[in-house]
Parts: sequence; C-alpha cells; structure tokens
Amino acid sequence: MSQFDYVIIGAGTAGCVMASRLSEDGRNTVLLLEAGGSDLSPWIRVPVGYGMTFRHPKFNWMYEMEPDATMDGRRGFCPRGKVLGGSSSINAMVYMRGHPGDYNDWAAMGNDGWSYQDVLPYFLKSEDHERGASAYHGAGGPMHISGIRQYTHPICDNFLAGCDELGIPRNDDFNGAQMEGSGTWDFSLRKGWRVSAATAFLRPAMSRGNLAVETHAHVARIVMRDREARGVEYFHRGRLKLAEARREVILCAGAINSPKILMLSGIGDAAVLSQHGIETVLDQPRVGQGLQDHVAVSYYYRCTQRTLNDVLHPFSGKVKAALHWAWNRGGPLGRSVNQAGAFVRSREDLERPNLHLYFNPLTYTTSSTKPKTLANADPFSAFLISFNTCRPTSRGAVSIRSADPFAPPAIHASFLATPEDIADVYEGARFLRRLAATGPLSQITEREYLPGPDVTSDAAVLADFRQRAGTVYHSSCTLQMGPDPTTSVVDPQLRVHGLGRLRVVDASVFPTVTSGNTNAPVVMAAEKAADFIRNS
Repeated sequence: MSQFDYVIIGAGTAGCVMASRLSEDGRNTVLLLEAGGSDLSPWIRVPVGYGMTFRHPKFNWMYEMEPDATMDGRRGFCPRGKVLGGSSSINAMVYMRGHPGDYNDWAAMGNDGWSYQDVLPYFLKSEDHERGASAYHGAGGPMHISGIRQYTHPICDNFLAGCDELGIPRNDDFNGAQMEGSGTWDFSLRKGWRVSAATAFLRPAMSRGNLAVETHAHVARIVMRDREARGVEYFHRGRLKLAEARREVILCAGAINSPKILMLSGIGDAAVLSQHGIETVLDQPRVGQGLQDHVAVSYYYRCTQRTLNDVLHPFSGKVKAALHWAWNRGGPLGRSVNQAGAFVRSREDLERPNLHLYFNPLTYTTSSTKPKTLANADPFSAFLISFNTCRPTSRGAVSIRSADPFAPPAIHASFLATPEDIADVYEGARFLRRLAATGPLSQITEREYLPGPDVTSDAAVLADFRQRAGTVYHSSCTLQMGPDPTTSVVDPQLRVHGLGRLRVVDASVFPTVTSGNTNAPVVMAAEKAADFIRNS
C-alpha cells in the first residue's frame, strides 16, 4: 500500500495534463496509473506512424462496438490509446477546438464557467503556437501547435479552389475568430515529431520527486468508504495493489473506460450492478449513458494527377519517405495525411456549420468493409473527401459485461438514431458531390469509384452510409457534466454528484460533443480542472 495526495487513473490526454499541473508546485504528491506501457516507440513519435498504431494491440485497446441496428447491424471499430499519452499518442494530431457556440451551449445547460469566453484562456494556457501569442493563440505553453500549409500536397489547392467556387470562404485559422470556411489544419507537431500529451506535459514532469508514474497498472476499482473515494485497487504485473488518496481520486480513463471503472466501483445503475454481483455505492443510472461521436463516410476518386498513393504505395517510395524523415524530419512521414478540409453550412438558414469535411491526397481503402492501414496505400492515384455532421443528436451508451475488470466494455453506438442525423447524411452527400463537381476538382478527377455513380438517390446514399461509415474516434459524453444529478453525473467542477473526493476529467464529461476533433477540448478541460483542484 502507498499513499499520495492525488491518485490519477489513466495517463491519456487529461491524465498527463493533470499529473503535470498538480505536481508542478512540489507540495502535492501525485500517482499516475496507466494500463498501457511506454510511448517510446517510433510508431508513436513519427507523425504518420498512427497508420500502424491504429491496429496495434500494444498501444491500442482496439475495442469493438456492439452490433448497431441503425448501421445495418455492423460492429464499429473503436481504437483507444493504451499507452502513455493515451489517444493523443495514436491520433491524427489535428488541433481543433470546436465552435465557440459549443461551449456557450454547455453554459446554457447550467454549466457555469464553461462558456467560450470562460474556456478560451485555458486553450491559450496550454498552447505554444507557431503564430505566436494573440487574442486566439498562446505562446510558451507545453503543447506546440504547427500549421502545414507550406507542406501540403499540391492537389489540396484544387480542393480549396473548389471550395472557393462554391462560395466557401477561406479560413487560415479554424481556431481563430471563426470556424467556418476552408483551409488546412493545425496539428500538434513540432519539427517533424508528434506532440502528444505525454511528450508535452508528462515527460517534462517525470523528473519531479513528487510525481510517480506506474505503467501496466490495470485498475480494478476505486475504493469507496462513507461515499468518498479513498484509493484505487489495481493489478500490476499480476499483483493486486492499493494506492490510497489523501485528497482526491481523479478518473481520466476516457469516455469508454471511465464509465466502466465507475461501474466496477459500484457507481452506476443499481439494476445493472446487481446483475453482475457488484454492490451499489451510488445508484446513478446516467453513468455510461449519452455516448456521442462523429461518424463519417469517405467518397473516393481516381485522380489524373500524382497523389501520395504514388509516393507511399511502392516499397521504394516508403524507403525514400523514411530516409527523408530521418534526414530532416520532412516529407510525408513528418505530417498527417489528413491535410485540408472545411466547416460548412449545407443550408443558408443554419447559424453554424453543420458539416465537417476532410480532404486526403491519399487513399488506403479498396474494400467497402475492410479498412487497410496507411502503410498500404492504394496502388493508383486517388484522393478522398469525407464528411460528418458537426453536432450529432444521436446518443448511445457504454456498459460493463461483467465484474471482471479485464473484460472489455459493451459499446452501443446508435450512430443514426435520430431524423436530424439522417437528414445530415443526405445533405452531406449532396454537398460533397457538388464540391467534387467543381472545376478545380473535376479537372483532376478520372471518376468516383466509391460509392460510385449509381449511388444517387437518398435511399441509396443512406444505405451506403450505413454500410461504410464509421467513427472518427471522438467518443464523448458518457459521464455528462451538469447541475442536476438526475440528468448528469458530474457537476460543473467535474465532481461526481453525491460522492466526495472523486472527480472525472476527460471527454466523458462533455455535455455534447464539440464540433470537431476532441483532443484540444480535453486538454482545455484538464487545464481547467487542475485550477478547480488547486483553488479548492
């Protein structure tokens, strides 16, 4: 048994931020527990290495969802980071805060202190942006952010010019004054290396004597006494160990594993807990409910120009790309293949963008059902354009299968459960094809080969979406924040309703999923939570 002021469960994005911030003044002792191992792997440090970690069990929980009736009964793939840095060590590195209205919506739901103006200082605090300090960007923070406009593939210009033709404004900073428009993404990159939460926040803090980090530590349960969190039981290399928390237990295991750990600890729907022989500490039916994610589909086009396929498909091209990166951290391995995109309104009456578009000058899926990895680019010139709805209204759930802490959770996605989300499928497909038909894109396009020219009616478009679409890995909202314990799990300071000394900090606490990638919002939430704790 060991004692610490704070015990943090999960060294993912939020856990790394929390461990760094809570240990930086030297007064608090902190233990960070991570079920996975070290992030010291070239597949993690090299930016495009995420094409390998996408299906690598050493770094990835590789969860499979339950059959989804709204998606023709298919099982979706749900990769989650199982390594220091969590999903920030295996993601595509896009840095996207979301629309300011996302946070104003949270505040309007009763979450005081979470409006856009409230959270903006925490985005700035974490950031070291290559643009330097401004009203919208920070400088000198732990997390370096870079643009890649000067390195994008030439056909990205065709995509942007096609957006121009449709009247979509250019936007050189999606995290600036406005989100709407077309442009190239910002990334958590620095000089050709991935910047994860582990490299930005955790590793600089690991030399501190008051921070202990234990990997391969699989949490069994949070130890509760008198409705307060007192410690954490976990398995470490076959031994059951106990770490006591003098002040708080902070759960940062992510939107999939955090509800699982709460349920294993007796916090959840009493009927479900009883079914698995778990004694109820707090009957809270909202635990695990409300899962949201972005679900996208890609349209594939044969291209008359050379694309990254021509660079990365041949073995000789892979060798050249590897040598280029090794020599000066440049070339396609030194950045993401998801290079350009847009946030657009499919109808003029909308107040905010409802569609998120992605443009990749590379394709790596030749089958409608079996995705390949980036290491296997298609053997012909091609590009893809994807879309998903920004603010889905469908909700799923996460639950436990048994009292076994090593059993994977049951993930029920329900991706297309509402008419609103189905309507955005129709509108997204129409908009994407209008874009593909613009002069700048049509002049480099040989043909659309997936889903193909026969898929035109709404019924056919929806059937194709149900067969091919999948998550873009933005799981959130399973332990929602709110002032009312009957409709939420944590309060606006991320404390679990009805319990003491227990806080949740990760994407599970989002009331609604943000209108874009979720890594940056999780960093922000953790920065804010650290201040909650230090000021308490």
